[in-house]
Amino acid sequence: MNSTQLQEGIRDLNLTYLMLAQQMVKEDRAAAIFRLGLSQDLVDVIAGLSPAQVVKMAASNMLLYRFRFDEALLLNMVSDYSKDRMMSRAHAAILMSGQPVEELA
Repeated sequence: MNSTQLQEGIRDLNLTYLMLAQQMVKEDRAAAIFRLGLSQDLVDVIAGLSPAQVVKMAASNMLLYRFRFDEALLLNMVSDYSKDRMMSRAHAAILMSGQPVEELA
């Protein structure tokens, strides 16, 4: 993968993330805050972005979202394909709800 392909991949991921985040906020703000792990202020900013702003932000050379599974325990719970898969995911959701949200810098 060359740098141009990498940049295009990051842009595509950013664009998809921002569009999904805006749709989630539009449909259910409280669920979006929980699922995205973002503060109310940050969700307000995302919701208010124009299409041109979304495209401009997506063109950044950095990913605009972060991987929320900082702990191996959470990652294992979500990726576990055992017979108690639903219980593992529910437990992971409970643990994640206690994590701090991302704030505006």
